[in-house]
Amino acid sequence: MQTAETTPGVAGRLAAARRIIGLAGDWAKGYFDRYDSLSVETKSSRQDVVSIADRDVEDLIRAEIRAAFPLDGLFGEERGGEGETSGYTWVVDPIDGTACFLHGLASWCVVIALVGDGRTLIGLILDPMSGRLYQAIAGGGAWCDGRRLSVDRTTPINGGLFALGASTVAQGAQMGRIVEGLLNAGGVFMRNGSAALSLAHVAAGHYLGFYEPRLSSWDCLAGLLLVEEAGGVADDFLAGPGLSGKGPVFAAAPQVAGAFRALTGE
Repeated sequence: MQTAETTPGVAGRLAAARRIIGLAGDWAKGYFDRYDSLSVETKSSRQDVVSIADRDVEDLIRAEIRAAFPLDGLFGEERGGEGETSGYTWVVDPIDGTACFLHGLASWCVVIALVGDGRTLIGLILDPMSGRLYQAIAGGGAWCDGRRLSVDRTTPINGGLFALGASTVAQGAQMGRIVEGLLNAGGVFMRNGSAALSLAHVAAGHYLGFYEPRLSSWDCLAGLLLVEEAGGVADDFLAGPGLSGKGPVFAAAPQVAGAFRALTGE
């Protein structure tokens, strides 16, 4: 059976993606070191912000991908989409966790995914503050700096941590019910401000699960592949909201997936 790892063209793109995300992380960290002097604009609300760092880092990633793979598509949070003729599309979030980034908090990351034939083939999440690079290849496992990742397969819901995300478009009552149900079940909830990093932590066994009611493909595709390749339960976002849609994102360790999903109402 051919996996993404052995598919012609994917291995070369993975090597390029590792190089490009490293460049992007260094560039983004340079901006973070002077976060309080960056120009900032609001998008849909005062809590939905974008900075010059987001746009410049995405431009860097796009330029590097375009130079290496001129026929590949590109789809990013800040610059939208560009068509492809190769069968591959790159999905980019230059800074996931912009709010944390702009408040001087370290919970942010750079995210790159590669999509082909209706599925995520490669997912990379770089945490520039720790230097950790999380990567997954469809059929080839999930890894962090040479160490194979696995979800926590033994801890029950009342013994672990769960990450939740929400934005100003989420219903407060819905999130309140989820938090109440999780606490009543003995779980503990966390919010680190970055969906991608939260999903990476599920894949690494740090969190038992993650849920957010409304995200975009650039937020979640890489992380969902990480969780799936680490042995967890991860919804197929491309089969639902798709590349350009928004929708709920759910991922969990297998032994708590049913109970946690029931709490989310999904």
